[in-house]
Amino acid sequence: MAIHPYAGKKAREEDLVNIPRLMAAYYLNHPNVENPDEQVSFGTSGHRGTSLNSSFTESHILAISQAIAEYRAKENITGPLYIGMDTHALSEAALATAIEVLGANGVEVRIEKDHGYTPTPSISHAILTYNKGRSSGLADGIVITPSHNPPTDGGFKYNPTDGGPAGTEITSWVQDRANELLRNKLAGVKRVPYEQALKLPNVKEYDMLTEYVEDLGNVIDLEAISKSGIRLGVDPLGGSGLFYWDRIADRYKLNIKVVNYRVDPTFSFMCLDKDGKIRMDCSSPYAMAGLIAMKDDFDIAFGNDPDYDRHGIVCHSGLMNPNHYLSAAINYIYTHRENWPKNAMVGKTVVSSNMMNRVAEGLGRKVCEVPVGFKWFVPGLFDGSLALGCEESAGASFLKKDGSVWTTDKDGIIAALLSAEMLAVTGKDPSEHYKNLTEKYGAPVYNRVDAPASAKQKSVLKKLDPSAVEASTLAGEEITDKLTAAPGNGAAIGGLKVVTKNGWFAARPSGTENIYKIYMESFKGPEHLAQIEKEATEIVDAALKKAGA
Repeated sequence: MAIHPYAGKKAREEDLVNIPRLMAAYYLNHPNVENPDEQVSFGTSGHRGTSLNSSFTESHILAISQAIAEYRAKENITGPLYIGMDTHALSEAALATAIEVLGANGVEVRIEKDHGYTPTPSISHAILTYNKGRSSGLADGIVITPSHNPPTDGGFKYNPTDGGPAGTEITSWVQDRANELLRNKLAGVKRVPYEQALKLPNVKEYDMLTEYVEDLGNVIDLEAISKSGIRLGVDPLGGSGLFYWDRIADRYKLNIKVVNYRVDPTFSFMCLDKDGKIRMDCSSPYAMAGLIAMKDDFDIAFGNDPDYDRHGIVCHSGLMNPNHYLSAAINYIYTHRENWPKNAMVGKTVVSSNMMNRVAEGLGRKVCEVPVGFKWFVPGLFDGSLALGCEESAGASFLKKDGSVWTTDKDGIIAALLSAEMLAVTGKDPSEHYKNLTEKYGAPVYNRVDAPASAKQKSVLKKLDPSAVEASTLAGEEITDKLTAAPGNGAAIGGLKVVTKNGWFAARPSGTENIYKIYMESFKGPEHLAQIEKEATEIVDAALKKAGA
């Protein structure tokens, strides 16, 4: 993809969304349920879309909220439902709509005190805190966010009683029921006016912020950070955790400077991403250009996306690649948590760097490699068999210092603070730690490209049998694995991964475009990586042809 000429530069007036138009469309546009693009599509990240093309409207949220209320009744989930929103314009409207429906259905709704913003990890933490020691009357939650997506977008995600992103068996049910309600013109949706809903005895405010902050010292060594006096810079990117940082600083006496306190639904303070769009992607050097420019003002700095499930770590060397940071984090945290289970595995996705595998092996830890999606880490984090789960897209969570569960959804706050702990305890920032790892395990190069594919080819790739891959070598090395199921849990990866001693590629079909994505890595340098890229398309195309596509 060509880099946009304004990438990394502040958003211009013409880049900003018309908020009144966006909000009017939320209430006035209605989806055509016969159009797949306007149906409820409820995956791991929930339902996402925009009111401007009728893919995220009041009708969608009425239907989804009613479906979740019915799912809870079906499963006898009777505890409180913690609901929170990020700072996207559509999130506030969707929250009000959801409360109208959930309140009318008799759900015990808990919203943030003073109607504040609520990060994803705060919802997960609240669910798990309430459910600890309970076997009935369990809590669940909803996070209203499209994550790092542009300001036009809205998102609506359900977290069941285990605190993590809902699995397919739940999301499919919710999706199907919501679409049925839409087809029936919302007949069966219970609803009371918002003002009335807020006065219902089952709708209450709850201080999730304080509960989260007070427990934070049990997962991060905040005392070490405080004693070190290191200077921490934070760019909240106008997201839901904005008001958490001052509370954390005050509570634990940390030297934190928040560089931007603005909340603006146009996100006009953002630097444009590589494609020229406003996108709050804390792993993008273009979106994070503002904080990167200030890197020398701090010992370490970090940012988060709007729902705070991702992290971006800025050292004096610049913004760290998520794979690099997470590799360094694994090496540090598994050697600085004495009370963690000795057999607890390292959780990673099939498209994350194999540096993590080498680090884990060096630590004597097993790796649990799963398909893309944080939902696959939930059971392991919940029962402690995984001490940490992480994604290449800059998302992670890990256990408390005592080995008990913290969150089962991604937590960008603890991932960010861990970078400060690493510096405070060792005197080296994460980029220095990673450099040491490369001297020990090699320096991988990583890339992702797109390749064209028809709808039929995408369908075949998604369900490919490894036997369709006839190649025995990749970029001059013997192929050691041909995977269509994740080795960690046997779940389908929705594509193909081919592995050698010093390299690998994974091919996964896009859900929205006629392409498949190729993730690849080499421990032998850029030329070897280029060879992997060339042969990857040849191997995939040959496999698709053999499979009849």
